[in-house]
Amino acid sequence: MAGTSTHTVTNQPPPLVGYDLFTADRALCEAVERHTGPDLFDEVRDELSGLGKTSGSAQVQEWAVLANDNPPRLRTHDRYGHRVDEVEFHPAWHRLLGKGVSAGLTTAWVRPAGHVRRAAGFLMWSQVEAGNGCPLSMTHAAVPALRTDPELAAEWEPRLTSTIYDRELRPARLKAGVLFGMGMTEKQGGSDVRANTTTATPLAEDGTYALTGHKWFCSAPMSDGFLVLAQAPGGLTCFLVPRVLADGTRNVFLIQRLKNKLGNRSNASSEVEFDGTWARRVGEEGRGVRAIIEMVAATRLDCVLGSAGLMRQAVAQAVHHCTHREAFGGKLIDKPLMRNVLADLALESEAATTLALRLAAAYDDGGEQERALLRLAVPAAKYWVTKRCTPVAVEAAECLGGNGYVEEWGMPRLVRESPLNSIWEGAGNVQALDVLRALQREPGALDAYLIEVGRARGADHRLDAAVKNLLAELGELEGVEGRARRLVERLALVLQGSLLVRFAPPEVADAFCASRLGGDWGSAFGTLPYGLNLASVVERARPES
Repeated sequence: MAGTSTHTVTNQPPPLVGYDLFTADRALCEAVERHTGPDLFDEVRDELSGLGKTSGSAQVQEWAVLANDNPPRLRTHDRYGHRVDEVEFHPAWHRLLGKGVSAGLTTAWVRPAGHVRRAAGFLMWSQVEAGNGCPLSMTHAAVPALRTDPELAAEWEPRLTSTIYDRELRPARLKAGVLFGMGMTEKQGGSDVRANTTTATPLAEDGTYALTGHKWFCSAPMSDGFLVLAQAPGGLTCFLVPRVLADGTRNVFLIQRLKNKLGNRSNASSEVEFDGTWARRVGEEGRGVRAIIEMVAATRLDCVLGSAGLMRQAVAQAVHHCTHREAFGGKLIDKPLMRNVLADLALESEAATTLALRLAAAYDDGGEQERALLRLAVPAAKYWVTKRCTPVAVEAAECLGGNGYVEEWGMPRLVRESPLNSIWEGAGNVQALDVLRALQREPGALDAYLIEVGRARGADHRLDAAVKNLLAELGELEGVEGRARRLVERLALVLQGSLLVRFAPPEVADAFCASRLGGDWGSAFGTLPYGLNLASVVERARPES
């Protein structure tokens, strides 16, 4: 009969909504408190809790769905046939990006404890919608590159570090806030940017050039400015390309098409061509890589933070589901095998968060030893943490059963997004080789790393043994390039283990060291050894505050 009810819906978990992403994340809260100090913590906590509540709200989560369900569209010409090269976004995209800018996710360089508070905010905001993190990250990372040219920094930095989002394409001098993108790679070279063929021809005005060529991957093409690499007469050089020139006319920035990507669908990633495009040199000719090196390091740390955020959200969803879902006579979270899976996932997430915030704190410190640590630890973390994101997201989706494979439950979007940070800003081999360069050319980097892990010496015998084995491997240089991934993995795991031994609850450190360093672990999640306090590990990861 029409209208007859066939069943009553029961045993489905409530939506994970209307909560504070910051206060509900114990590992993140503790890391922020540890790295900001008592004089700033109350201020920073209140600020991050505000962003956490915004991130957990039903409205913002709905914006994230809308931004991904309505991807950007390229409009190359207006109705008269004039070239306009504009990308149209759903209003939800602009709301999300405006929230990210107003929350200070581009202001790290100009605030006390700026990098730690921004890192925590970026980690939370990535859980909401990762696509808009791309322009936020590039805008943040552009600051140190522009500081190589004091005149450019004076002109652009106040706008880059503004909390005002202005979406209109206008001359920068008329805007209170701007966003930046970057264009490094080309079809023929990819990560080998020294193979770039885009040329830069000097113009009459000192420091200005006309660019001719292309960029194969240029995200956020509606940004106000772009840092790009091109071949000047003196070699590979960094340039600033504004979308709109000082007189209000559009620069030549020919968007050929938008990429149809696996994930990150709310964000526009484009192929662009330059044809006499006006540009301003950043730094000296032939020193392009040196000019962008700090920018690259900052975006790589954001890849670590973004992956840590995605893992945290995946684990939060899995633990939340299993807390409320009953099967086979009890709550899923109380089943020994599911508890092992959830605890294993929680360890991966907490280790990523703890490492990412430690690196952000090194930026705030800025001392010589901390800079040396970053030189080695950032590419190592970028290699390892981003690679752990995909298996974590997939296993977390499995915890939801068939629901985890259904789009409206949100897990498929996390799964699609999960490989991105491992691929962008230099894929795994690039990071591993960068670690080798740091080890071979900058001995202070290894010294700083060993000092850091040495602070946990004697606290756990499995960590001590792992450090000993690592030192033996570092002492054997034969065939080192072929085993670079193995070496970098061990560097990252030992650093994570040392931080957890020092700062995490004993049950977390014990489980991590037993499995990741002690070798008592299988090849899949849920294979932690018997005898660990897994219930406490899972409870710590539960998102309900």
